[in-house]
Parts: sequence; C-alpha cells; structure tokens
Amino acid sequence: MKQLPSTQRSLPIALIRARENVMTPIRQMLSESGLTEQQWRVLRVLDEHGALEPSQLAKHAALLLPSQTRIVQSMAQKGLVERREHRNDRRRTVIEITAAGQAIINDNAVKAAEIAAQIRDKLAMPTVFYIVSTVSFSAMLPPERLAADVQMILWAGGLYGLNSICKSSLSQAAGAVLGAARAIEAPKREKPLIGMTSFGKTILHYMVTLKPELEKRGFEVAVFHATGMGGRAFESLASQGQFAAVMDFAPQEICNQIFASGITAGPDRMTNAGKSAIPQIIAPACYDLVDLIGWQDIPAHFQNRESHAHNRLITSIVLNHDERRQVAREFNKRLAGAQSETTYILPTKGCNEWDREGAPLHDKQGLDVFIQETRDTRPKNVELIELDCHINDPEFSETALSILDNWIAAGVVKVA
Repeated sequence: MKQLPSTQRSLPIALIRARENVMTPIRQMLSESGLTEQQWRVLRVLDEHGALEPSQLAKHAALLLPSQTRIVQSMAQKGLVERREHRNDRRRTVIEITAAGQAIINDNAVKAAEIAAQIRDKLAMPTVFYIVSTVSFSAMLPPERLAADVQMILWAGGLYGLNSICKSSLSQAAGAVLGAARAIEAPKREKPLIGMTSFGKTILHYMVTLKPELEKRGFEVAVFHATGMGGRAFESLASQGQFAAVMDFAPQEICNQIFASGITAGPDRMTNAGKSAIPQIIAPACYDLVDLIGWQDIPAHFQNRESHAHNRLITSIVLNHDERRQVAREFNKRLAGAQSETTYILPTKGCNEWDREGAPLHDKQGLDVFIQETRDTRPKNVELIELDCHINDPEFSETALSILDNWIAAGVVKVA
C-alpha cells in the first residue's frame, strides 16, 4: 500500500498554512472595519474594475456565485455596495461600490500597504517584490515598514477604475518584475559570511584593512552602509541566521531612532544577531552623532549645535553629554539579550575621524562621559575591551581580527 507523503511536504497543506499566515494580519485590519475577508475582496474588485455583473464579480473575487449572492446582499444592507440596472440592458443587473464602500478602501489603504511590507519582510531576499500603491513613496509609510530590497511604483490616477495612466504604471511594474525574475540570482553561499557595518572611508577606515584579511581567512564579507536601509538589510539577514559572525561597528542608526531622525534602521537594530546566537564584535562608531536629512530644516531642539554637513543628503548633529549617556545605555540594553559570544571594543581616543584629537568635532569630555556610562551599564554577558587608540588606528582592526581568530580556534566561528 502506497504511503501518503508527510503533511510537512504536502503542497495543499503548505498553501493553506501560507494563506493563513498572510490572512491573519489582514483579518485583524478588517475586524476594525467590521468586514469579512470575502467582503473586502468584493470591495477591492469593485474598486478596481468598477460596476460588474454578478458572474464577473464572483470570478474576480474568487467566490462561488451562491455565496456571493448572500455576501452582496449583506453588504448592500450596510450601504457598501448597491445593485442597479445595466446601462445598456435593463434585463441585466450590475453591482457597484458606494461612497461608503469606497471610504473603507481609502481608510485602509495605508494599513494594507504596511501589511504588504510586513509580509515582504518574511520572504527570502531573492524574491521579486514590487508594490503598486496610491501611497508608494509617501511619508505615510514609516521607514521601518519598508524592506531593504523592496521596489514600488505609484498607482497614479487609479483610485477609481482603470485608465491609460494607471495601466502604464501597472505595465511598468509587471515589466520590472518579469525582468527581475528572469535575471535574478539567488545567493550562492560558498563561504561563511561575515556582516559588517560602516560608513564611508572619509569617516571610518577599518573595513579597508579588515575585508582583505577576513577574505584571507576564508570568509565572504558584506559591508552594510549604516544609513537606515543598510541597517535594515543587515538586521534582516541576521534574523535569518545568515552570518557566521558580525562586526557591528557602526550602530549609529540607533542614535537616529532615539532622537527621532528619519534615517532609522528600525527598533530591532543591534538585536537580531544576538537573538540568532551569532557571535558579534561591537564598536560604537559615530555614537556621538545623530544624522538628519540634509535638505530638511533642523529641528528646534538641535538648533545651535555643532554639526557637520556631510553632503546634501545628510547633516550630522553632535550629541550633548546627557544624550551620549542615553546612547551608551541603549547600546548595552540591546546587547543584554545576546545568546552567543559578544565582545565590545571601546576605542578611548575617538570613534570617527571627525572626533579625533585636533579634529573639529572632538570632545574629550563627551567621549569620557560615554566611556564611563558604557562601563557602568555593561551587561554581564558582554566582554568589554578598552583600547588606547582611535577606531581608525591599526590597533582597532588588529584587535577585531584577534578576537575572531580566537573564536575560530575555539570552534565558536566556523570557517568551513
């Protein structure tokens, strides 16, 4: 007698599980509007296609015709849809969304886009995902809801029915997805991967030394630009356990989050490697700065602070001593839950090129305040190594390599 395959390998069951995972947050959204998922599909279809005959609506909304009749009757009683005669044939009936139904679509548009982004976060990095929405690129979408590799296009002029403008947007989106699907290259992990965070070479130099040395040791190295989306990609991969080890030397996106900058990597920055039991070496590069979007007005509470206009996109504001203490505490708080080896390298002569002794943003007292707060609040699971050097000095990179070499020798980090 032939055995049935395991339920873990059953395609129908796998699709049901996938559907439930997708629908759970959607149902939560709909419950606030008093809708079922079937009613939501009806509204979505009528919003997209305009008035439809019952058979057409059932097809587009993936409903059985008898079920749809009952659903539409209930929605008509609520004033969300209405039946009327076909304009060209009085014997036929069409179903149309009402202003009240359209209002529900509009009220839930941003939340639906957020849910789409959440679903995208759970998909593997090689997946082609393209959002077509009336709120694409809008400030209504918070940065933390945008995956690092998401693409999107504005659904322009398509709020109610199709036209040549929105058809063009849809065509471009379809072309982008098709082209990406044909060209996509899934990651082929032939070597263990080390994730590193940094800024450009004008402010931080360590990756110039570390990358070739790590490659000599048999690692692939990915250096993430810590300007918000880079940190998101770094954390996403860490949460998936993709790294053999991390060198998270530029956690300054946490400063941005604390002080309400738009250049944020989200609330889980510097936590996912620890949760995934990935060994991590930490350093506080640029702990003393909060980056603001350069072309926006500087908030009133940061007016008259020392600053550095890095370029048109980024202006860095220097934090005061109390703010530096807050940053030190927050770094340690996020490291406290780490489930594997965690070593914190603390350079005592500065943590970016602008705060080196003699540089325009150097603040010896501010650095000392940060160092002392780091010492005082260090969690027991974190090893703290203080170095009498600057983060861009060779000693810093040599120490990081020494820590990693010891972990390799102890079997904590695997090279092959």
